This record gives sequence, C-alpha cells and structure tokens, in this order.
Amino acid sequence: MFVWLQRKLQTQLLSALRNTRAPLRLKLQTRACAATSSALHLHSDHLVVSYEGTRMRLNFVWLRDHCRSASSYNSKTNQRNLDTGSIELNIRPDTTAVEGGDLVLTWRDGHVSKYSLSWLAQNSYERKKQSTVQPRILWNSDVYKNKNVPSAKWEKFMSCDDELKKFLQNYLLYGIAFVDDVPATVEATEAVSKRVSLIRETTYGGMWSFTSDHSRGDSAYSQLALDRHTDTSYFQEPCGIQVFHCLKHEGTGGRTLLVDGFYAAEKLRQQSPENFELLSRVPIEHEYIENTDNHRNHMNGIGPVLNVYPWNDEVYLIRYNNYDRSVINTVPHEVVQRWYVAHRELTTELRRPENELWVKLTPGKVVFIDNWRVMHGRESFTGLRQLCGCYLTRDDVLSAARGFDLQA
Repeated sequence: MFVWLQRKLQTQLLSALRNTRAPLRLKLQTRACAATSSALHLHSDHLVVSYEGTRMRLNFVWLRDHCRSASSYNSKTNQRNLDTGSIELNIRPDTTAVEGGDLVLTWRDGHVSKYSLSWLAQNSYERKKQSTVQPRILWNSDVYKNKNVPSAKWEKFMSCDDELKKFLQNYLLYGIAFVDDVPATVEATEAVSKRVSLIRETTYGGMWSFTSDHSRGDSAYSQLALDRHTDTSYFQEPCGIQVFHCLKHEGTGGRTLLVDGFYAAEKLRQQSPENFELLSRVPIEHEYIENTDNHRNHMNGIGPVLNVYPWNDEVYLIRYNNYDRSVINTVPHEVVQRWYVAHRELTTELRRPENELWVKLTPGKVVFIDNWRVMHGRESFTGLRQLCGCYLTRDDVLSAARGFDLQA
C-alpha cells in the first residue's frame, strides 16, 4: 500500500511539472557539494543552476541535445550522434542532482546525462554574452607605434612555429602583421602567404601581380590616391585577409594607409549609440561591374556597414568602400537621412589624421591585413610601381591560430 501511494505521488508530481507554466522552486535529489556552491531550481521547461557567480538557465531540450554520453556524442570526431529531431520538445528529467562538480540528469527513458558544471558555465548564454569572442587591441597611429610591435623575419618565420605563433597573435590583436626580409618575388610572396593560410581564388586569380596599367576595371590599377576602404565589399562574404608586397617602385609617393575600422566604430558607439545601431542594422549593397575586353564581372554583396554578434554586440566585420557602394535602394525614406548622418559621423572618425598609420612598403616587407577590420588605402605615386599579393581564407587563419591555443 505504501509503495502504491509513493508511486501515485511521484506520478502527480511529474504531471504537475509537465503541465504547469509557473516556476517550480523545487530541488529534486539535489546533493550540492560545498566546493561548487551549486543549487538547482526546477522550472517547467528549464532548470536554473548557479555556479561560481554564473546563474545559468538551462533548457531541457538543450540539455538533452548537448549530452556528451557515448551514445549521444562521438568524442573522437567531436560530432553529435543524437538526432536532435527525435527529442521530445516537452522532455523533462525524472531526477536531477549535483554530484561533485557535475550535473546529473536521468530522463524518462532511463538515459543518464552528466555535465561538468564548469563546461556548462563556459558554454552558457549567460557567460557567452559577457565574454569577448576575439580579444583585440584597438589602435590609432600613436597607440600602434608605441606598442613597438615587432615584424617577423622571413627565414625564422618559414621554419619556426614559435615565430608563426607570435605573428598570428599580433595579427589577431591588431588586425595587421608584417614579415620582413622576404625575397622580392611573386614566388616568395606566395610561400610566405601559404605559411599563414590557404590562398583564396577570386576573379583576380590566386596570386596577382600588377602595375598601374589599367588592365582591370578598378581604380587600384591606376596611379591615383585611394581613400581608406575594405576590399571585396561586393562579395557576400568579403575576403578575410589581404596580402601586399611591393616588389619594385621607381618613383615617388605610394605610401600605404592603414586605419583600424573597429577603433573608429567603437568611438562612434561611445559618441552616438543610435548611429552605431543604425549602421549595424541597415543593409546596403556594394557592387563591382567590370566590362573590358578580357574581363566581364558583375558582383553584388549585401550587408550593413557594421556587423556585430547579437549576443554581446561585439563588432566582427566592417564593410566600408565608398568606391564600390551601390545605389542605396534598400533603405526607406524615413531612414535615409539618418543613415547619411550616421555614415558621415563614422567617416569623420575614420578620416581623423591621428587614426592614420602610414607605411612605406618596400621590397622585402610583406603586410597582412585583416580585411574585416583594417582599412587600407594609398597616396598617389609616380613611376613604375609593381605590387603583388593575394587574398587568404579567413577561416583557415583562425584555425591555425586556435591550433596554437590562441583565442580566435
């Protein structure tokens, strides 16, 4: 009789958990260890766990989906075995417990899931929204110069992984990095580029080498000054890294301009948060139309000027190219004037002289530029100037950095 009554009470309790929408401040089999100072609070579709200052709200479907048992997750391939589409959307655990540093859940079908509390905290939304995806040092000209960031040296860079790691760390922090003493050839530039990542094929090819011969329908193939801009803004996914190497210059001028777009964006956020928000929300088009004897291209990319992660508002990409910006026809009338005001404020910040880093690229000096962050330009020049370079795939650069345990 006692057993029957106990089962009936358990059935009524589980039924209440499934049907109620109000939070249930219950602790089911909670054995919190003093070392972890954890406590569980069960709600209708989630539980709340407090761990080392982080109060996590963990959805039951999410918990089942992220089970790391052998039947649910392949730890050798780091891939999910569980079919997410098979999880009941009203799933609830029968029992919950904190054992040592682990959260242990037993589901209705008897399956047991165990999660490290530190892993849950690391992967919780509450921790994610307070953390930075990629640490950066935002800079203007004085900040960068005062850091005395060293360039990598060709021979050591090509043979020593520690030198590559330092280079990648500088690239991640500042969005630019240099390699000196590279032989002034296309082949050596290709080799030093491949040391960092894969070369991305585009309409310009893989490795390219050009002079101011107007061979392409682009202002870069002239002797004119170029204002600060990001490249390939007309791609749906702009190229991640830009590589430049000046092989020869018999003339004057031609210095390279570098500007930290994220530094300017953060200044805008501080001064006019509503303008920052507008530039991160309104999509505009960039376009590349080329119609020459040898090249016919029409490319179109759409996206806001500033791209931010929605959970922590961290800027991760800027599209800024006044040359390639297309007709603004994606913005309603009542927003157009506000967009121009916001764009002007960002432009003013980008063009402040103190934000400009001028570098004279000479044979042997190769610069790697984060094209999602740092803008480049140049002053006008005279004489023969031969430049080579390429675009690199962003994902592979970040993968290489993570291989060295760098945060990227």
